[in-house]
Amino acid sequence: MTAIPRFTGPAEPYRGGDPYADHRTAPFPFSGLPDLADRRLGAAVIAANDEFFAPRENLLLPGPAVFEPDVFGHKGKVMDGWETRRRRGACAEHPWPTAEDHDWALVRLGAPGVVRGVVVDTAHFRGNHPQEISLEGAALPGTPSPGELLADGVPWTPLVPRTPVGGHAANGFEVSVEQRFTHLRVRQYPDGGIARLRVHGEVVPDPGWLTALGVFDVVALVNGGVVEDVSDRFYSPAFHTILPGRSSRMDEGWETRRRRDRGHDWITYRLAAQASVRAVEIDTACLKGNSAGWASVSLRDGEGGPWTEIVPRTRLQPDTNHRFLLPGPATGTHARLDVHPDGGISRLRLHGALTRDGARTLTTRLRGPGR
Repeated sequence: MTAIPRFTGPAEPYRGGDPYADHRTAPFPFSGLPDLADRRLGAAVIAANDEFFAPRENLLLPGPAVFEPDVFGHKGKVMDGWETRRRRGACAEHPWPTAEDHDWALVRLGAPGVVRGVVVDTAHFRGNHPQEISLEGAALPGTPSPGELLADGVPWTPLVPRTPVGGHAANGFEVSVEQRFTHLRVRQYPDGGIARLRVHGEVVPDPGWLTALGVFDVVALVNGGVVEDVSDRFYSPAFHTILPGRSSRMDEGWETRRRRDRGHDWITYRLAAQASVRAVEIDTACLKGNSAGWASVSLRDGEGGPWTEIVPRTRLQPDTNHRFLLPGPATGTHARLDVHPDGGISRLRLHGALTRDGARTLTTRLRGPGR
């Protein structure tokens, strides 16, 4: 296993030019997994003890933090992140914060799941970043309020122990806790600013909820669908095809580079669990001159089995949601989308229901190992 670099201490003051030129970062082995704290999945920062300089909501904004060196407000420098005021000691004789002083924020994950890695990015917080951070996770049913989450008796599981972090750096941490979480608590010691929080992991849906729905999108990310492999990642990631809602811009879908050979592009998916698929949607919303020309969809039941075509190669229209009713239910655990010869789609939806084996698999996963 490759060790993840650790960044500590402040960065150099900003001296002009590209503010990311000296941003400290590294490849993280978990970065290909979905961000469970993605706002598009319904994640939110539901509370923080202090957000004097910059609001807590910035933590989960999409894209990298923006730095505008000349923008100031009535409280000081406007920062694209979450920033608290400076902590002080109790008296003139001891003006420094104590070792345990810290600020905190509560994050509701958009999709509950197992956390595999976390990135605490302090971009543009060069000398006003926290000295240390820690993260904990909790799993509560329903939609608990901040007060309920902070009540005595709520079990919080450590995910990242109290660890030094660096300023103007993407601080990455692998997580090895095999447990499903619905909420996180981020602590920064003693105070400071964090630009972005990314929580990479695997979605673990509630089989009781999915069973109650009956027919649902069995490949949707929020329901536990996963992109396993893709032929082309040039313009935008394949997991966009299983995000909620419709694309409102071209880059919210999946688009490939232009092919100059006789091949074609494709994505393979793992469904939430074994399911019986009854209808398919292929959406090319906002892809007008670059949508895929033709597409087909296949299912496979189990690892390594044969692919069975459920939607034959069909001409696609630009900026259109295409709907296909299957002549009969098709059972599978994996799906494959083939596009010819290249181009993009914005969403793939496979409407179906869990089989008994699928519901049993999800129930076992929800309970966790050894339960």
